Amino acid sequence: MNGCEINAGLPAVLFFFRMTYTSETLETIISHLTGLPSIGRKTAQRIALYLLKQPREKVIELADALRDLKEKITYCSECHNITEQPICSICADPKRNKKLLCVVQEPHDVFAIERTHEFDGVYHVLGGALSPLDGIGPDDLDFRSLLTHIQKNGIEEVILAMNPTVEGDATSMYIDRLLKPLGIAVTRIARGVPIGSDLEYTDEVTLARSLIGRTKM
Repeated sequence: MNGCEINAGLPAVLFFFRMTYTSETLETIISHLTGLPSIGRKTAQRIALYLLKQPREKVIELADALRDLKEKITYCSECHNITEQPICSICADPKRNKKLLCVVQEPHDVFAIERTHEFDGVYHVLGGALSPLDGIGPDDLDFRSLLTHIQKNGIEEVILAMNPTVEGDATSMYIDRLLKPLGIAVTRIARGVPIGSDLEYTDEVTLARSLIGRTKM
């Protein structure tokens, strides 16, 4: 057999092994997992194979939990954080300082701040940040509900805890201008948080110090 014949047969051999070691169902799962944040194909494949080895009831429990994620979880009518009730547990907690409001971009920012155990106020989740390059302007974020939240609860101080990015800074400045006519104290977390990073990935000590050392806008 000459070299040409070997090379000609090589794709067929590789195709055979691909068909032997994969399945359409497995590839579908891997494809879905690869679409998740920070999950590459190799990691997705490891997760899929791990799930394949688990007992059937464990995988069904996970599938049920994923279904419940879409069917049971909604957004708090007061602060827009995620919840399974009309009002989230933070807004419903009588021990929280309802006069102190921390504005964040996403629900995971609430999780990050709560881990510090340094904030006893309430939150308002914007659901994003201003980003003209991505076509996200003031009309795309619900600033009206933020104003309603502030006026309804007699908020005395608003802490802006946007991510320290260009988009986060632009959003902070917009909110500051929006609230100036109301005469409310507006502060933002100190720059202990690295520029260009996300609150979600900031350690608890740094984030706690940023809250304590917040400055006026």
